[in-house]
Amino acid sequence: MTEKLANLNVKGKVERKYEKLYTNIFEDSESAAVWIAEEIASLIRNKSKRGEVCVLGLATGSSPVGVYKELARMHKEEGLSFKNVVSFNLDEYFPMEPSRVQSYVYFMNEHLFNHIDIPKENINIPDGLIDIKDVYHFCQSYEQKILSYGGIDLQLLGIGRTGHVGFNEPGSGLNSPTRLISLDSITMADAAGDFHALENVPRRAITMGVGTIMSARKIFLMAWGEKKASIIQKAVEGPVTESIPTTFLQEHPDIEIILDNAAAEDLTRIKTPWLITDCEWDIKLIKKASIWLCQKLDKPVLKLTDRDYNDNGLGDLLATHGPAYKINIDVFNKLQHTITGWPGGKPNADDSRRPERAKPHPKKVLVFSPHPDDDVMAMGGTLMRLVEQGHKVYVAYQTSGNIAVPDDDVIRFVDFADNLNVEFDQEQKQETKLYKKIRTFFKNKKAGEIDIPEVRKIKTLIREGESKSACRFVGVPEKNIHFLKMPFYETGTIKKGSLENEDIQLVVSLLREIEPHQVYAAGDLTDPHGTHRKCLTAIFKALDIVKAEKWASSCWVWLYRGAWQEWETSEVDMAVPLSPDELLKKRNAIFKHRTQKELLFPGHEQKEIWRHSIERNKATADLYNRLGMAEYEAFEAFVRYRF
Repeated sequence: MTEKLANLNVKGKVERKYEKLYTNIFEDSESAAVWIAEEIASLIRNKSKRGEVCVLGLATGSSPVGVYKELARMHKEEGLSFKNVVSFNLDEYFPMEPSRVQSYVYFMNEHLFNHIDIPKENINIPDGLIDIKDVYHFCQSYEQKILSYGGIDLQLLGIGRTGHVGFNEPGSGLNSPTRLISLDSITMADAAGDFHALENVPRRAITMGVGTIMSARKIFLMAWGEKKASIIQKAVEGPVTESIPTTFLQEHPDIEIILDNAAAEDLTRIKTPWLITDCEWDIKLIKKASIWLCQKLDKPVLKLTDRDYNDNGLGDLLATHGPAYKINIDVFNKLQHTITGWPGGKPNADDSRRPERAKPHPKKVLVFSPHPDDDVMAMGGTLMRLVEQGHKVYVAYQTSGNIAVPDDDVIRFVDFADNLNVEFDQEQKQETKLYKKIRTFFKNKKAGEIDIPEVRKIKTLIREGESKSACRFVGVPEKNIHFLKMPFYETGTIKKGSLENEDIQLVVSLLREIEPHQVYAAGDLTDPHGTHRKCLTAIFKALDIVKAEKWASSCWVWLYRGAWQEWETSEVDMAVPLSPDELLKKRNAIFKHRTQKELLFPGHEQKEIWRHSIERNKATADLYNRLGMAEYEAFEAFVRYRF
């Protein structure tokens, strides 16, 4: 187990002063998933040796996928048998046909059951097709069946953004049993992508109750990515409350919270370790602590006093690196030096205190975009600035993004193409075969059904057309646009395939072809379906392959974040300011992706994603201003990745 981030700046043992649940932090979700799988395998083997049944409570969603993948590998390569395992799944949508790709029956078969030797009769998943009048008795029998096996030995859990476990939404009681529930609006919004539209998401589900979960002898709760950080902090460090059902787990006698670094970033020992114990004060942590103090006291950095530091748990920093004036000047200068209007480096200028090198100029710049709109959404202003300042800019769209195109747009484009054929070919007076096939498909298409290949192709072409339009608008020539169409994405569903060598080699080939001086990549891991994470992993692995090549030694990598979340100011290495006109132009570039313009940001607010991105840029500039920097309209922020 690694707890690298948790120990990075804390002297001595890991302190969990504020944590009411035992929490282990891993470097990444992959290593965490392997550790959990090993614990499950050990339990199965020990039970088998004693001739006992091993009863597992299983979860769905993105969190346990890595665990199931490792368990399947153990079965195939190490002979791990599941013949003594009885499983009970947490929940299922209602109503839900088990054959649909959104069903948890389908999910479990695809990710685990089809790859191991568990007897089919030992698999238990709530029935999404049961008659409504029989649901109550079914739930009671589900509880009784769990009890007949002596209860659950080990329960796997994820956590929703509302703090739900299973589908126990806010308001669920500590002793709640298996039952039919109504889904929270946030839960439904998070699931909308799986069902291709919010209106297709079932409004109800059958779920194990909090009481049922609490009766398990051992619990592992997993969370990966920055998106889960806020709710994890509340669940682990907050009071027990029905408004966050996960907090009930604080009363369980044997539970472990398993996190990757990103999901742990809001825990006190990570976010503000100086409130717990003595720290090893490096440059990054000093900057982080001073900015935290500025925000807490609503003061610019140059106005912080010795007393401010002493009264707010930073006496150790003051004693070792003070006085306050010295700390403040140092932090102010470091913040000031992140700001640059020359993201590709300013030619013929002293670059000793600039985030980027002056030479060479112009640079070859390669911008990777996981989806076809992430480039302009996250760094559209910087992209325009790079073009305007004479750099040779290339854009590589890593995935087609076709599943995000609404069906109605396909019909609109097919109608147009068919009418265009008739207009220019008077001999053609009837609809094309393709037109008929597509219209027939949509007429009979069920909610959430996978598109036929012809529809997926049209959706891909639509997004490619929008991408070209946006690139033309910001000044990137069409010959510099690359559509990688990484195979892991092309499943036709929200659930993606695993990242394979073929995906990585596409990135390697492009890097070798361009030999860039700068690479920009999406560094956020918060997108709900893992596409950004896989795309970034592919880039990192590709860079590792080419790092010994001559051109790579002069290549710098800058990570941006998408619409979901911004870098913490203490982490930022380069902040590119945007004027009001530049921000407006960025918005117009985003609008070139017309099929995506009305997509809503998941959460309580019914707000388009593009609007959230623009507001986030403004908020970053506002924070810089409140820290004492010059006042700008907006900032796009980047962190340098050293490979």
